[in-house]
Amino acid sequence: MIKDLSHFVGQEVTLKGWLYNKRSSGKIKFLILRDGTGLLQCVYFKGNVSDEVFDMADRIGQESSIEVTGKVKAEPRSPGGYELDATGLKIISEAHDYPITPKDHGVEFLMDNRHLWLRSSRQVAIMRIRHRLVKAIRDFFDGRGFTLMDPPILTPAACEGTSTLFETQYFDIGKAYLTQSGQLYAEAGAMALGKVYTFGPTFRAEKSKTRRHLTEFWMVEPEVAFADLNDDMDLAEEFLEYIVQTILNEREEELKILERDTTLLKNVKRPLPRISYDEAVEILKKSGNKFGWGDDFGAPDETVISSQFDRPVMVHRYPSVVKAFYMKRDPENEKLALAVDVLAPEGYGEIIGGSQREDDFDVLLSRIKEHNLPQEAFEWYLDLRRYGSVPHSGFGLGLERTLTWICGLEHVRETIPFPRLIYRNTP
Repeated sequence: MIKDLSHFVGQEVTLKGWLYNKRSSGKIKFLILRDGTGLLQCVYFKGNVSDEVFDMADRIGQESSIEVTGKVKAEPRSPGGYELDATGLKIISEAHDYPITPKDHGVEFLMDNRHLWLRSSRQVAIMRIRHRLVKAIRDFFDGRGFTLMDPPILTPAACEGTSTLFETQYFDIGKAYLTQSGQLYAEAGAMALGKVYTFGPTFRAEKSKTRRHLTEFWMVEPEVAFADLNDDMDLAEEFLEYIVQTILNEREEELKILERDTTLLKNVKRPLPRISYDEAVEILKKSGNKFGWGDDFGAPDETVISSQFDRPVMVHRYPSVVKAFYMKRDPENEKLALAVDVLAPEGYGEIIGGSQREDDFDVLLSRIKEHNLPQEAFEWYLDLRRYGSVPHSGFGLGLERTLTWICGLEHVRETIPFPRLIYRNTP
């Protein structure tokens, strides 16, 4: 593979891949090969190869699949720092008129051709960072005594708001919904295993066209028994530091391809600043924002708040009216929920939302009724309070939104191989 060529300098090798680009200079042909692990410049001198091979190098089109043979040599000016003094060339499958060319293309065109756009250096870099981010997330929790628990994707009721559900008919039983979150099931897991996390696809039927929203995205959700809000915030900041620093240390080349300024990412280290909702509201008022206490923060509000800090900021104790039914109220102020959101800098907004969960049976039952949720669908959830209830907390981190921030991207659509948006479910 191209990524391993440093071990083969001076040796003859054969590589298989696709023609990424090519150029000519008189009696020399330069073919840029990609094989999924990197790029390699293959140099064909007319006098060193047969006329058939030289003509073939001139003829083949972008994204033809080929096999190249030659001697590896170090060349700092070439992509990856090595090039191939090529002697052989075989065509596996010849391609012509590849639709994505070096010229600029519109977003809709690129999205229509997402299956091909994924081959570009930029998209490959993003996918490599995504892969390492997923591994870092798993490594963090696996290394701290958490057990992975896979929740169902089809659920009988809402976890968040009922207006953002994808609904389907489930045989003769009635309606079922694509999951909005694995959290409620993670709570059951925490009562069995102490510390668990779920990690998988979730779905939100929000009619949103913002650069932050997908209708299908991945979320990791840890849940910890005998943990309060402060424990939850401690875990969240340790987690963020770990995953961001891992990407900085292990995906430096990919971040360079994306031209990401990593200055603020390097600041993602404990302790993260913590402010109350009330303090966040004061920040907005001082900036001239006529924000009303009791409202939830919108994207512009989050940008103003986070701009005051050089790293993610944790905002805690929100008005309970803007938070979910399962969040515990602050014993010192019933109007507040023991909730926390982590806002990323540079205008990327909320990347973590968490809370201490309501552990009192009677209180939780009253909240379910207040929110007009079907009690029968939540009887199993109420059982967690009937039988050995304990204080417990957790949070959710959206993988794609976090990746958008780490990569410094304009839109979340580039962070998942095949994005699902309000106006798109293809290819």
